[in-house]
Amino acid sequence: MKDKAERQEVQQYWDGEAETFDEEPDHGLKDPAVLAAWAGLLESWQPVPPAKILDIGCGTGSLSLVLAKLGHQVTGIDLSPKMIAQARKKANQVGLPINFAVMGAARPEFPKHSFSGIVCRHVLWMLPELADVLQTWSHLLQPDAKVLLVEGFWHTGGGLHAAELLAALPSQWQNVSVLDLSVQAEFWGKDVSDERYAITAETA
Repeated sequence: MKDKAERQEVQQYWDGEAETFDEEPDHGLKDPAVLAAWAGLLESWQPVPPAKILDIGCGTGSLSLVLAKLGHQVTGIDLSPKMIAQARKKANQVGLPINFAVMGAARPEFPKHSFSGIVCRHVLWMLPELADVLQTWSHLLQPDAKVLLVEGFWHTGGGLHAAELLAALPSQWQNVSVLDLSVQAEFWGKDVSDERYAITAETA
């Protein structure tokens, strides 16, 4: 019952954020420079298109749309029905066939080896049992799949340090790299001084 109550509380919180979520530059990607920065990161990371990519904790679907425009078959999941409603609306407006579903991030309900790529931005820091979650995600990936995890430890005291996330990565993930995003204001639409980064990896 406690887990169900916590899930409902989290869902209600993000439902309440859905209407204004895209007002943040890195959420809505409405600024051309911010959009170009994220599109560049995704294009440099991406598997060979068309690939099946899972966007975990997709929010209003901004990254899902970029991935679809790059030629991928994208599935976006989020715990918030209102976030998913916003994502579907945005995809429909530009005619992109993205599969959005209301689903929790910790245990996505897909068959093994369903995807050749996973993208997750600013979700893992909220999940307990980090190593178990990442191992669950690993089962969803095909051989030679790619992973992109964007996280940070913010001035508010919340978040996840890169070293913590690196320590939790599954042992079968290889070619791990850490990209410092703190020094690149174009990702955030402003200068930042806290820890922001992306981790990329490939499955064995």
